Formats: sequence, structure tokens, C-alpha cells
Amino acid sequence: MGRYVARRLLQMIPVFIGSTLLIFSMMYVLPGDPVRALAGEQNVDPAQIAALRSDLGLDKPLLVQYGIYLGNLLQGDFGTQIASKLPISEVIAAAYPITIQLTLFAFTFTVVAGISLGVIAGLKPDTLRDRGLLILTLLLISVPSFVLGRLSQYFFAFELGIVEPNVSLDENLSELLLPASVLAALSLAYVARLTRTSIAENLRADYIRTAVAKGLPRRRIVSVHLLRNSMIPVVTFLGTDLGTLMAGAVVTEGIFNIKGVGSLIFDALKHREGATVVGVVTLIVLVYLIASLLVDLLYAVLDPRIRYA
Repeated sequence: MGRYVARRLLQMIPVFIGSTLLIFSMMYVLPGDPVRALAGEQNVDPAQIAALRSDLGLDKPLLVQYGIYLGNLLQGDFGTQIASKLPISEVIAAAYPITIQLTLFAFTFTVVAGISLGVIAGLKPDTLRDRGLLILTLLLISVPSFVLGRLSQYFFAFELGIVEPNVSLDENLSELLLPASVLAALSLAYVARLTRTSIAENLRADYIRTAVAKGLPRRRIVSVHLLRNSMIPVVTFLGTDLGTLMAGAVVTEGIFNIKGVGSLIFDALKHREGATVVGVVTLIVLVYLIASLLVDLLYAVLDPRIRYA
């Protein structure tokens, strides 16, 4: 197991470098000049702009800039914002907590509700509740998140008055329930469908027939044998979905006025603060890589036949 983990950690290095280099290159080729944007519509001496670009290292070739960024990143330095002169690590640290809370709420809701609905429908395939789940999940998959967010905001906040339409600056956890539900809607639909399909298929497996023939209680058959073996595709999806939820929070945060990573990325793109965008994406890439490793290790827990040498 230790050798497998070490090998996977080594494999993460080229993936991390390739991912960050790609987003760094995309920000490099974007039109506009962040240094020139600081002056607005005022006339500035081109020599001053050139001197400032030289101080920030923006006049160097792409690979040289990326090498400097990667070297600083290994020391925990994400760089400095051009406009605010603040360290990017401090800016990200101020925005990330509420996004992490929103993501964890959405992830928990996805796991609990998605798996529960999938199990309920999968145990009775081709019944009314099964067809109802398929219709519900199809609607959730078909409706874009920004449409679902606006509809939920209008119905629950303005019509019923159950929740506040926007999240306040106090970051009340109860105010995150509605945006977390909107953020989790698409993932919940996929988890419910995956669980339902896996449960329905494994119900016809030989080991389930054997467990029934041995006279085992139904609760033990479902919880120990059926559910455990049906969770491998679901865990695979959930592992990658954690990073997807953090990236997808950009739209949800904009709808509910949450001052998190979403607004940070939007402002950074507007002012062409490429280093800020790269810093945020770097953390999301790390989440993806760590979640992928944990998913692979969970396979051995769910299925005793899987062993990592």
C-alpha cells in the first residue's frame, strides 16, 4: 500500500505541473494589460508602464514567468495582486472559508440525499417511485444552475419568505442552505441515478441470491452486501465531484451574493489579475488530485478483492 501511495504521489507531479501551466498560459494570452488598466483613462508615460511591468516580471517570456511562479509556489508564495498590492495568499484565505462551507454543505447534501433516493428507487426498480426519481433527476440535470438558482431565490425568498434572498456579510450558516442545495442539485441527480442503477443491477447478482437463500435478514443483505458493493461507481463520481462543486460555486455565489472564491475569480478576470486566478485554480487542482487518491484507496475498503501491492 505504501509503495502504491508513493507512486501515485509521484504521478501527481506532472499532472499538477501540466494543469497549472495550462491555466497560466491561458491567462498569459488574454487580451489587455493589467498594468495599463491601473491608470484607467489617464495618460501615463509608457516608460513608467514598462518599468512597472519589468518590476512585476510581466515582460519575461511565458515559461520564465511560469518557472518563477512555480518556484515561489513551492515556498508558499502565490504572488502579489497588482491593484491592491496584497499577497494573493491573504486574498484567497479571506475568500475561501465561506466557499469551503458552501461546498461541504452541498457535498453532504449530495451524499445523504442522493444515495438515499438512489437506494429507495433501486430496491424497487420499474415502480412508481423509481420512475418518479428518474423524472426528478432528469429535470435537475436539464435545468441550468443559474436558472435553478434564480427560481429557488424567487420562490423560497420572495414568495414564501422562508430564507433571505442573499447571504449577508455575517456568513450565517443557515443562509447557506439554499445556495448549497442549488449547488448540489446537479450532483445529487447524478449520484441518485448512479446509486439506483448500481443497486438494481446488483440485486440480480449471484451473491445476493446466495445471501437470501442463506436466510440473512434483509437489512443485513442491503447494508452489508448490496450497498457496499454498489458504492464503487458512486464513490468514483463523488471523488471528482468535490473539486467540481468548488469550481461550480462561481455561478451560485454570484446569484446569492456570496463573497467567496466566485466573486474573487470574477473580479480577478475583470481586472486581468492572472496570478489570482492561477492561485485559485492551483488549489482546486490540488483538491482534485487528493480526492482522486482517496477514492482509489477507498476501493480497497469497499471491495476486499482489490489489493494494492
